Amino acid sequence: MQRRHFLETAAMGAALLPSALAKPANDSETLVATLYKSLSDDQKGKVCFAFDHPLRSKVDANWFITPHKIGEFYTRDQQAMIAEIFRYLHNPDFIANVMRHIQEDGGGLDRYAIALFGDPGAKKGQFEFVLTGRHCTVRCDGNSVDGAAFGGPIMYGHQSGPKGLEQPDHGQNVYWYQGKRANQVFQALDGKQRDIALIKGAPRAEASNKTVALKAKGEHVGLPVSDMSRDQKALVEKVLADLLLPFRKKDADEAMKYIKSAGGVDSLTMSFYKGLDIGNDGVWDVWQLESSNMVWYFRGHPHVHTWVDIRA
Repeated sequence: MQRRHFLETAAMGAALLPSALAKPANDSETLVATLYKSLSDDQKGKVCFAFDHPLRSKVDANWFITPHKIGEFYTRDQQAMIAEIFRYLHNPDFIANVMRHIQEDGGGLDRYAIALFGDPGAKKGQFEFVLTGRHCTVRCDGNSVDGAAFGGPIMYGHQSGPKGLEQPDHGQNVYWYQGKRANQVFQALDGKQRDIALIKGAPRAEASNKTVALKAKGEHVGLPVSDMSRDQKALVEKVLADLLLPFRKKDADEAMKYIKSAGGVDSLTMSFYKGLDIGNDGVWDVWQLESSNMVWYFRGHPHVHTWVDIRA
């Protein structure tokens, strides 16, 4: 009786699954191709673009790549595929946190928007899926964008609680663990190193793609990681690991490959910004790691906004 009950229950669960996910793929790229095929001509005319369209590479803190919300414009099966594509772009051990930030910041994934560039079904064709909304720009490109981790610049963040300005401990912010790890590096610095790493001026300007503008080696402000001790460098490596933790392994591995090819942590410069210190507690809410081929800019004031771009 127990076995029969189990089989009946399993069959019911399978029947409730959207038909597109009855045999789920665990690969976002595969699902992007399936989603593209499922779109009607009318849908394609509104959310599909040429691969070289300028919208494809745009990044911002709060924007919608098309005006068509996921929960309103797509069928139930298509909505399910979009949700799975998004989930598979993240570390399965962290996705619950990501979905909480999506719910709290945007009201749920159905309030976000997507666009597709190129043709994911074409043989060796270039394509990219982009999902945007409040505190989110995320991409899936099947390595169509040569030499760009995550398929290009991305943005993530979270506002924990109803007020824009978070408390100094950032409450239940799902990404503040990254800020805490970065501050461990600062605490490990000696007085002279802190003077170099702590910047009194404003952090980088925030204006769409200008926020992730890569700078030449001589233009970086802050403390070169190459000037740190072995123990301090080990802490920076932990920062990188924490930064990459939310993302799927293949994207995290590609990002680390590009960082290592440019010289690893020794190629990075780390800076902290004094002017936006919530609570004036010396726990720096705004900081960044950058090199000539990378920027990871973390602004934790008034809540977490993070911009990323890593190139080969």
